Amino acid sequence: STRHCPWKMNQLPPKSAVASPVSESANSRGEALDNLSMDSFWLEVENIKQSAEAEQEECSLADVKTQEEGEAEAEWLQDAGLSELLGDPAVDKDNLVLLSTLTRTQAAAVQRRLDTYSRSRRRRNKHPVRDVRDVFPADSSQDTAAEKEEPSADPLWNNLRTSNTQRKTQDYSCTVRNPGKEEVFNMDVAYSEQAAVLLKGSFLSESRKLKDGNALTRFKIPKGRLGVTRIGDLSAQDMKKIPTLALIELTALCDILGFELKRNKAAKLKTTEKRLFGVPLNTLLENDQKLLPNTKVPLLLQSLLSCLEKRGLETEGILRVSGSQTRIKSLEQKLERDFYSGLFRWDEVHQNDVSGLLKRFIRELPAPLLTAEYLPAFAAVQNIPDLKQRLQALNLLILILPESNRNTLKALLEFLSKVVAREKNNKMNLWNVSTVMAPNLFMHKGLPNKIPEGKEKQLAEGAADVVRMMIHYQDLLWTVSSFLVAQVRKLNESSSKRYQFCDKRIKNLLRKIHADKDKVEKNQGEPSKVVKVHASLLLKDSLEVHLNNATRVADVLRQFQKNLCQNGWNIVNTVNLLKCNNSTECTNLLLYEVGGNIGEHCLDPDTYLLDLYHINPHAEWIIKQNPSYPRMF
Repeated sequence: STRHCPWKMNQLPPKSAVASPVSESANSRGEALDNLSMDSFWLEVENIKQSAEAEQEECSLADVKTQEEGEAEAEWLQDAGLSELLGDPAVDKDNLVLLSTLTRTQAAAVQRRLDTYSRSRRRRNKHPVRDVRDVFPADSSQDTAAEKEEPSADPLWNNLRTSNTQRKTQDYSCTVRNPGKEEVFNMDVAYSEQAAVLLKGSFLSESRKLKDGNALTRFKIPKGRLGVTRIGDLSAQDMKKIPTLALIELTALCDILGFELKRNKAAKLKTTEKRLFGVPLNTLLENDQKLLPNTKVPLLLQSLLSCLEKRGLETEGILRVSGSQTRIKSLEQKLERDFYSGLFRWDEVHQNDVSGLLKRFIRELPAPLLTAEYLPAFAAVQNIPDLKQRLQALNLLILILPESNRNTLKALLEFLSKVVAREKNNKMNLWNVSTVMAPNLFMHKGLPNKIPEGKEKQLAEGAADVVRMMIHYQDLLWTVSSFLVAQVRKLNESSSKRYQFCDKRIKNLLRKIHADKDKVEKNQGEPSKVVKVHASLLLKDSLEVHLNNATRVADVLRQFQKNLCQNGWNIVNTVNLLKCNNSTECTNLLLYEVGGNIGEHCLDPDTYLLDLYHINPHAEWIIKQNPSYPRMF
């Protein structure tokens, strides 16, 4: 039965004017979800309502104000790193660098926002912004044959120079649906470009019966010659570029699919005298890092999850069965008083009360864990009919999240996966866990109510389905797409060249740039190469490696291990190296790509190094020890 949702959930409605060719599968997916019990969802909503009414708490976020025409586009351009396009007649060089890396669909998304903003400015009789044709100059020499065959009214589709326009023969294996079989999840080509190809065909998605975790489609990310990059593999400097690129790509994908990407306006947070509950994530982490440097997930959340993993995973109905609200409130007060002093006794707390504290911690964050800005977009993922495209959108949204939110969400999802893995004992399958956690992630008392009457059940099921996807596909979702990594490399290369041009000896530098270019082109034709791999923290000597088309990262680490054992190299630091039968295990070692067109990149063991050398010949390769703590912590 449908109940009125007492709290607040946002949704992102699709544009009715643009229909997706795969929309026929939406009804079948809804019918499949109808067969799943939503009792846990509504029970959790009632528990949240009772807890809020008992405390009569005020909203921790100001109401979101309706934005004027053009205001949303202006904020989007600022968040996309293109703020200089809003009115400055001289476009900043950083903007030009970013624009030069965009695909056709991404550039078209930028143009649409800039056009809308320009029209709104003219209506208000303000100084006009720069014409988009000045930002994206025509270059007829770069037009591809495919573009000439299909002329477009959109100048960006015809004029923007991009290597991706030459990939029309790309094998888009994602267009084929194989129910019950493993499918390929293509991360080499921009999602929006894939969607554009799908829309030109007659592809129809099959009906999916999503009744349990075992029925969900299995996806595999094909490893190219450069391997797979996970969140945490890139340096902080390079990761700062990812959210901007991901936002542009997400907008382009939504444009192709016919969805309007609306975002809430960020609101000011109210201060609190508490130290744990109701405290912004960044403030919590700042306090925690004073005790434990490099902490990336709040210590309280780590303690809650650790307690539940030790004593609650086998408990029947864990997360679903609510603890005593009175005890939970009392425990919260004790934690505020004793947590940092180490006096709080976790072994004396009932596991159902701990799960109540966990959900309360998430709900009491001043801003939603999925952020106030992007909570509508997360909720709107349910409106995308095709499963693979829903996952593409989720992948981009997770990359857009602030680092503290993303790390905290990952820790939570890893725990929820462990709960699902013990389903036989705790009677909590994937759907049960999803329906219980969805209200805690998608309902926030500080956001306005935008639920159309009669849509409560549909939105509730959609929110639970999004949580289910985040739990089940988290390994895929925490991957940085190859096309985004390639764009980061282009940004770094362009920025490096820009700074070189500022040097007074420009002629010498130009000569050097051309010489480097010739050297790279020459290297790309070489069947082999000899390079040096450094391990300064472990050895005083470097390792000379002969590369060929078959040399992988794993091969280099094995060679390094062999030389350690046989040649008696002078080892500088062996404190954390794993020893087994007088040999060093290479599984505890990682190879990093440092410098050139990347900041620092932890390489996939299956990366082919000669291919990587051709892409980034000026980088150093350094062997380091695998951190003893999980990367996300």
